[in-house]
Amino acid sequence: MNTTELQKLKQRYNIVGNSKGLNRALDIALQVSSTDLSVLVIGESGVGKEIIPRIIHDNSPRRREKYFAINCGSIPEGTIDSELFGHEKGAFTSAIGESEGYFGIANKGTLFLDEVGELPLATQARLLRVLETGEYIRVGGQKIMKTDVRIVAATNVNMQKAISEGRFREDLYYRLNTIPIQMPPLRERGEDIILLFRLFAMQMAEKFHLPRITLTEAAKQCLMQYKWPGNIRQLKNITEQMSVLSEQREIDEETIRQFIPQDIATTQLTVINSGDNHSYESERETLYKILNELSGNVRDLRREMNGLRQRIDDASEITSKAVELRNALPTINNNASTPQNSKVEYAEAEEITDKDSLNINDIGRQLIEKALERNNGNRKKAAQELGISDRTLYRKLKQYGLDKK
Repeated sequence: MNTTELQKLKQRYNIVGNSKGLNRALDIALQVSSTDLSVLVIGESGVGKEIIPRIIHDNSPRRREKYFAINCGSIPEGTIDSELFGHEKGAFTSAIGESEGYFGIANKGTLFLDEVGELPLATQARLLRVLETGEYIRVGGQKIMKTDVRIVAATNVNMQKAISEGRFREDLYYRLNTIPIQMPPLRERGEDIILLFRLFAMQMAEKFHLPRITLTEAAKQCLMQYKWPGNIRQLKNITEQMSVLSEQREIDEETIRQFIPQDIATTQLTVINSGDNHSYESERETLYKILNELSGNVRDLRREMNGLRQRIDDASEITSKAVELRNALPTINNNASTPQNSKVEYAEAEEITDKDSLNINDIGRQLIEKALERNNGNRKKAAQELGISDRTLYRKLKQYGLDKK
């Protein structure tokens, strides 16, 4: 792109600056606009990444179609899938009707996914499928939907670090990063800082009918030496503050230092791309604590449920055994060929056949007592005779207070 075309592009989008990094980013954006390749805009917060996808869309074959800019970090995790891919009626409590989602509405157009590094992992998987096949499924739906959307993403996160920490899918990163565009931070743009200051000062003067502020040479050097952790956004805020609050219209170095933070901790920029300074340790520690507490509660609940289930199974087992024996009693009593050593069993049967005088616990207790007597206290044999496990017999003995006998 020659100088004339570049200047026309800057005038159209009100872009100020002549640094090599800025010109390179604009040149790549214009070259890639005629294709459908995915673009990933990389840069710190406040450097103006949002202008790149606008340039790409406006100079692409899709320029007459819809363009949506979505901040992925501002949408709650519980609703982001519905926002992006739509939902069916009744998919969740507030889903009173169908929703196409951005991928449905922006069909044939362009989607700008700002802060794409903040997407949940589940949503990343859905996004990867759309990029690869152009297919997606609405939340709560089963029908495969088709879409033809150009994706331009942006992030201020160190993606390589996010991948190594498991916060971002590597396959999705390479799918988005087909064409990378690096937006330079303000501190690397040299005299662009002064040009931007003049622009913001002029805008404030016109908007509020104030005398326009200017800079001394020393003040210009002070601005250019500052780290600008907030980039263009911070420069604009400070310019607006000086336009309103400064009594002097010619801003010198001393006045500049009154508005620029002098704390070393605040003037040193956290370089996101280096991946050395920003840490998620405190966030991870908090999440780990919450997850540990939840897992402990789940384990306790599981143990209680298992114990309750076992007690129910034991009661059912004893009850079914008692019913079987009780139903068999008339046959036994009428059997003339029963061996002589079964008389004791007849007596037991006579004791437990009265349904009005005994409840099921009495029946279970007596069955266990008699079984132990017949097997001379041998619990294993008694359990086999009753048709229950050793552990079940032991629990029932403890329940009826027979384990101490």
